[in-house]
Amino acid sequence: MTDIEHPLGASHSTCSAAAADSWRFGLIALVAFLTLVDLFAAQAVLPSLVDKYQVSRATMGLAVNASTLGMAVAGLLVAFFGSYIDRRNGTWISLAVLSIPTALLAFTDDIIVFAMLRIVQGLCMSAAFTLTIAYLSETFSASKATGALAAYVTGNVASNLIGRILSAAVAGLGGLSVNFLVFAVLNLVGALLVWFTFRSASRMMETNDREMLTGRIWMVHLADSDLRRVFAIGFLILFVFIGTFTYVNFQLVALGVEPMALGLVYLVFLPSILTTPFAGRLSNRLGSSRAIAWTLGLAIVGLIALTSPSLPIILTGLSLVAVGTFLAQAIAAGVVGRRALSDKAGASGIYLACYYTGGLVGSLVLGQAYDHFGWNACVVMLVSALFLAIVAARLLTSPATASVRASR
Repeated sequence: MTDIEHPLGASHSTCSAAAADSWRFGLIALVAFLTLVDLFAAQAVLPSLVDKYQVSRATMGLAVNASTLGMAVAGLLVAFFGSYIDRRNGTWISLAVLSIPTALLAFTDDIIVFAMLRIVQGLCMSAAFTLTIAYLSETFSASKATGALAAYVTGNVASNLIGRILSAAVAGLGGLSVNFLVFAVLNLVGALLVWFTFRSASRMMETNDREMLTGRIWMVHLADSDLRRVFAIGFLILFVFIGTFTYVNFQLVALGVEPMALGLVYLVFLPSILTTPFAGRLSNRLGSSRAIAWTLGLAIVGLIALTSPSLPIILTGLSLVAVGTFLAQAIAAGVVGRRALSDKAGASGIYLACYYTGGLVGSLVLGQAYDHFGWNACVVMLVSALFLAIVAARLLTSPATASVRASR
């Protein structure tokens, strides 16, 4: 069986170590892409979904983003029970099961059923996501793990771009039903890729004290002021990201962008694919606190640009929002891993739960704001949310201070 750490017999290959790493990291990015490709793809066809289901934009936005509720719940469940789950089997089974609700979306005309299927999609995606992160952390050496995780995040960014473009293109050519069936096939491809490239791994979480209650460990995490701030930052980041890229579609349609062309608008994610791998270097250079603040400041500039009636300025603004939020997310996730002194998977589970809950709240609150007060009011709310995240970031303890505290 092909192993993602030694693909195609890499240990016996004459290829250089750098080439082997590129191949392995490319596989990791592809797994990431296929894991989360369903998460935001439906946003690209949101106007078409509103027409099909004959509901308000806020209602459809909430239904589409109901997947984030599943993501939040599954993050907590895997953190609780993941110690008993084999990484490889858990990941490929989650992706295989994911194809079922994805395919069923093609055949439902009921908005409630649609939302429920999106929640199930979120459960499957989050389980695969969390188990893969654990697999990479445990399988790769410390020197390789950072590159592996960066590749995974980059694949996630690519899923935002390519998934939206593909969704809009397929829906435009074959309709919404064909669109969901195509994505169900991608889910199965992801399951097969994991089956053939991951090796069987042991339990997800190992703790020094097997008798310690998970709830007690989590109370330790929640008692840490820095972790609480990072959890809040994660909530606010996806609140803004979901709110922006869900409802900007209606603003773009109002400016004359055809529904099929909405997918091409998401080429704004392309710069993020290039910049996100540098999140670690940026954090090391500026410190996590300043790096998060600067990147979110960049996103605020992008949000302000979204009030312009000019399409080129709006697209530039969307690029800045994407670059800033993806960088901040990568840096914040790193802070969680460094700050949690025990049960890092549990801390990551709480962070992911907060992160995806922020997305769900964003879809609900911003949808109501858009329907009742318009796009400019939404932008004011989004800027305010990032300002709060910057304040929380500036209050984070420096790594040096954190180390001193940990040693006491």
